[in-house]
Amino acid sequence: MISLEKIRKRIYESKNPLIFFDDDPDGLCSYLLIKEYFKKGKGIIVKSSPALDEVYLRKVNEIKPDLIIVLDKPIIHQDFVDKINVPLIWIDHHPIRNIKGVHYFNPRFKDPEDNRPTSYWCYKLTKKHSWIALVGIVSDWSLASVSEFKENYHELLPEKFKNPEDVLFNSELGKLIRIFSFVLKGKISEVRKAISVIEKIENPIEILEKTTPKGKYLYKKYERVEKTYDELIKDSKKIKGNPLVYTYFNKQYSFTSDLSNELLYLNPKKIIIVGRYNDDVIRLSVRSSKIKLPDLLNNAMKDLDGYSGGHDLACGGSINKKDFPTFISRLKKMLK
Repeated sequence: MISLEKIRKRIYESKNPLIFFDDDPDGLCSYLLIKEYFKKGKGIIVKSSPALDEVYLRKVNEIKPDLIIVLDKPIIHQDFVDKINVPLIWIDHHPIRNIKGVHYFNPRFKDPEDNRPTSYWCYKLTKKHSWIALVGIVSDWSLASVSEFKENYHELLPEKFKNPEDVLFNSELGKLIRIFSFVLKGKISEVRKAISVIEKIENPIEILEKTTPKGKYLYKKYERVEKTYDELIKDSKKIKGNPLVYTYFNKQYSFTSDLSNELLYLNPKKIIIVGRYNDDVIRLSVRSSKIKLPDLLNNAMKDLDGYSGGHDLACGGSINKKDFPTFISRLKKMLK
């Protein structure tokens, strides 16, 4: 495993780094921390799948970087690595993958149970812009190092909190996290513009209190997206059962992760499955408070046209529409 010190040195020495990052607040904040600290790097958000694959080789050929950095992506295809001719640094916290030809930083090498978010490690790398780190860390249901930020950002945090849910759903920081999540949704051109605006934000109050044109722009987009989300969360609250299964169709926005997180907060004793119809497949987000998910989901998907992966208590995945009823039926039997 490459050390943070060696990563810092390699980025310093690079002249034209290309940064791929995941399409959630942890991935975005990891990118922002590196971009703002090193003052260089072309950022590419990876929205199409959990994997960085050969589709993104065209960006490598177009930008011609001297270093590639991959942040918070759980999978990199070996074919992608084999077809590039520059060093690749991969900073991640998902289960370790066996891949050759990369400089891999993952806390699980030292402790398999250590899944502190990628934004936590990027903050350890840079030690700057702590409010951005705070957004990324808590967005991934972690309180790692939050205590050291409390003095500077106490107005964003609840007076008392015991777990990430207390912060996510009952604080100004939770609202800021939702803003970051919602501005990453929609057309890629709009997402890129939102990210470029966030790069210029100096203080979270700009956004929360709309004190600058940049903050007003981000808040306005958040409010537009929030209207659709509010309709879906209201509808999803009608669903009963365990697992709690909610599916929806929306061409414009994907809310699977946001919905599953809030539904878990409201139903902490249940397994939550949120699915979004996308042509012939259903994109999944699965959450649990106690039951470990990876093996459970893999067993339920055995011999079906689908896949899943992620953390013990938070997974993503995809399954063919025709196999979805079988998948749910198997899960129900396993949970009896």
